[in-house]
Order: sequence, then C-alpha cells, then structure tokens
Amino acid sequence: MKRITETGTRAWMARLALMAALLLVTPAIFAQAPARFLGTITAISGNTVTVKTATGTVHEFEVPPSIPIQRIEPGQTNLSNAVRISLSDLDVGDRLLVLLNGSSRGTMPQAAEIIAIKHAALLQKQEAETEAWRQGVGGLVKSVDPATGTIMVNAGGGLNTKMVTVKTTSATILKRYAPASVSYADAQPAPITAIHPGDELMARGTKNADGTELTAQEVVSGSFRNISGLITSVDTANSTIVVKDLLTKKPVAVLITPNAQMRQLPEQMAQFLAFRLRGEAVAARYGGGAKHGEYKRPENGHGMPGAGPAEGERAQMNPQQVLDRAPSIKFNDLHKGEAVMLVATPGSSEVTAITLIAGVKPLLQAPASQDLLSSWSMSSGGAAAESGGMGGGEAAGGGAGPQ
Repeated sequence: MKRITETGTRAWMARLALMAALLLVTPAIFAQAPARFLGTITAISGNTVTVKTATGTVHEFEVPPSIPIQRIEPGQTNLSNAVRISLSDLDVGDRLLVLLNGSSRGTMPQAAEIIAIKHAALLQKQEAETEAWRQGVGGLVKSVDPATGTIMVNAGGGLNTKMVTVKTTSATILKRYAPASVSYADAQPAPITAIHPGDELMARGTKNADGTELTAQEVVSGSFRNISGLITSVDTANSTIVVKDLLTKKPVAVLITPNAQMRQLPEQMAQFLAFRLRGEAVAARYGGGAKHGEYKRPENGHGMPGAGPAEGERAQMNPQQVLDRAPSIKFNDLHKGEAVMLVATPGSSEVTAITLIAGVKPLLQAPASQDLLSSWSMSSGGAAAESGGMGGGEAAGGGAGPQ
C-alpha cells in the first residue's frame, strides 16, 4: 500500500511540475506572437485610441510614446517608403493596423507598433479609382480567348451596344465575384478561364482613341441573372420580394440587401425610354429613323404631352444617362404589382439583387431593353469603388473596385 501511495504522489507531483512549466512558457509564446487587428479610428482621447474593425469589433488601447507609428500611402505593399509620424498626426477616420504588446500587464492593452493610412489619402485614391472604373468598360462578355488574353465585350445598352476588345496581360488583376455575393470585397482572384460568354464584366485601364480597345489593369467578372416582371409579394421583415419572371413564368424570391442599387423610373422617363428603344429597333430593321443620340416624338397617338422627353437636354440623353438620372429608392418604396427589371446573383428560385429599376412597365414590351440593365449596372456609378485600405499584411494597401 505504501508503494502505491508513493507512486501516486510522484505522478501527481510530475503533473504539477508540468503545469508549472506551461505557465512559465505561455507568456513567452504570447509575447512572440502579439495580437493584431485592422480597423478605423473612431475616437482619440489623450494616448487612448479606439478602433472599430470591419466586423464591428471595437478595440480600445493605449499608445506609449516610444512605439513606432508609420504612415504609408494607399496601395503601398511594404514599409520601404513609410513615414514616421506621431500620435498627434492621427485623426478619426484613419485606417490602422495595430500590433499589441503581448507582454503588457496593464488593465488596458498597449500597442507595440502601428501602421496608418490617412483618411484623406484613402478618399483621394478612392475617387481616382472610382473614376477609372467609370471611364472603363462594362457589359456582357461575347467571347474569351485565354491563349491571347483577349475578351470581347458588348458594352453599352439596348441597341447602342458597342463591341470592345479587352486585352489582359500577366500584370492584369483578374477577379471573380463570389457566389451569392454582390460585394467587390468578396471577389476572389480567378484565371481568365473562369470568364465565360454571357458573364458581366467590368474593366479599367487604358483605352485607344476610338474606345474600341482597352488594355486592362484590372478586370472583375461574374455570372448574373436578368429578371423582368411584376412583384407578386413583398416581405418587409425579411427584405424580400417575389417577382414573376416574364421569361420563365415562374416566381423568384429576391433578397434586397443594403448594397443593392435601386432606382425608380418616373412615368415620363419610362415612356421616353420605351419609345427610344422601339424607335431604334424599327430604324435598325428598316434602315431609317432617327440618328443615334436623337429622339423623334411619336405621332401615333402615344405622343401625348409628357409622354416623351422635354425639348432640349432630355431629348439628347441616351438610355444609360436616363437610368443614371432616375431617383434612388429604398425597399419600402417597392409594392405589389410594381413592374421591375433587375440584375441578380445566379439562382433559380432565390437570388440576391444587385441593381433594380422599378416603374418599368412600358419597357417590358421593348425587347431591346433586356440587356439594358445589365450593361448599366456594370458601367454606371453602381460600379463605383468599394474602397480599400490596408489588406491583411503589415503594409498592405487595398484597392478599389466595383460594388
């Protein structure tokens, strides 16, 4: 019995010694791998800074006077050109990558190193890249040649589409929207072989003189679905509408997220756009009619006052400009019986809306309008940048891209 007791005692003491060793080693491990996070400054009080991450997590920490704070420009990928700044140079809205001191034992965490991107610099980069996307090419993919890196795109809308050659190189950034996501932030790198005819594509880069060719710096693409029809029900609690698709004759549940771009065509605009598209269809079929960019008021009984555009500026607007001028709406503005056209993520019975235009009943009878919204959703302000700042690395700088 004594031997058993001694054996048990030795085993217990061995376990105790092992636990003590682990307690001694653990702080050293944490000190070698301090926590880090990335977010935006929401408050500065003395040497205490509050940062909110993209997921909504709030971090409050102290900034000792001796720690390095380095400022980089958006898009910078290393610290070779970083500039040393002080805490007083930081402002609310700046983006920070913070490395915490794992060995600090105070009641509040302390920063060991900070890398910052100024909010003003981010805005300037966002504006420049947003304009680059707007000046780029957006439309439906006609063909893809992976061997030459060439993509043929039907840019524009309706019958005003123009074939544009998008040339990619080994330096071109190629991204693909994630399934069921309409956010550029979720887009992932993908080879050119992931792009297929019928996909929607947006590219930014350098155009030739007549705009028929673009050497791309960045391309983002995705497979989406066009839906036109009447709203049969509205579920406010779940931000969902059901649309009876005119093409398939089947109901489709459409989720409307805060990221969806939604417009309401006033009746006069809808009638004008329908007349415009029908007139171009007749002109294309019979080789006559109004010139491109002009509108001829109908004389068949539909030209009642207010049915067409006003004289002057509106008469010269193309279909894309008409959509750009349409007022924005919110989910609560959608009602049962409303005629809508939308671009959504792929799906048969459930989709997520990317862009939606309401008040389009006159357009539902105009075949040329079927690809109008697809082109507009990729080339309008809706393709503006979800700006980035820092990515996951210590000195990464994000980019901007379509939403």
